[in-house]
Amino acid sequence: MDSLRVISITCIVLAMLAWMGCSSSKTVTRVETDTTIDLSGDWNDTDSRLVAEEMIRDVLSRPWLGEFKGEKKRPPDVIVGTVKNRTSEHIQTLTFIKNLERELLNSGRVNFVANKEEREEVREERADQQEHASDESMKRFQQEAGADFMLRGDITSIIDQEGGEKVKYYQVNLELVDIESNRKVWIGEKQIKKVVSQSGTKF
Repeated sequence: MDSLRVISITCIVLAMLAWMGCSSSKTVTRVETDTTIDLSGDWNDTDSRLVAEEMIRDVLSRPWLGEFKGEKKRPPDVIVGTVKNRTSEHIQTLTFIKNLERELLNSGRVNFVANKEEREEVREERADQQEHASDESMKRFQQEAGADFMLRGDITSIIDQEGGEKVKYYQVNLELVDIESNRKVWIGEKQIKKVVSQSGTKF
């Protein structure tokens, strides 16, 4: 009798484990990369892409661009500097910076200069060429294009919550600075507000 009871209990436990394993199965669905999906209400890839697109459209529509081209007879060289995350959550600002860079470069209205980290890598390659490349293909030092303007800024947020409802407010501030004079030629901002509701659960 004891052996039968042990066997029965063992079978029940194994069945329960099998059922639990099936009930916790994971499903993965592929979607288009421009699909808007907001699970947590936090800053996400859609926010990064849409804010970059809108802010670059704005900066390129302002008087500084026409004034520079009229005076210098060429498109300006622009670099994207630091975008600081001043929110309480983790935001991958590098993704946002790359979105800004892409929109600037693909606009065809400005020349784009590599950032500090990228320039160091290129300089290492140029130094290596001095020793190993042919005279015809070797790239010379001191021929870099210096940036005329730097785009920089920060992301801030305000969180307001009561019970199971939370309001998330993000503000992106960007400014374009004339590197030679330190004058700010453009200041832009973009706000995002999200309401996150979760019944019966506190955040």
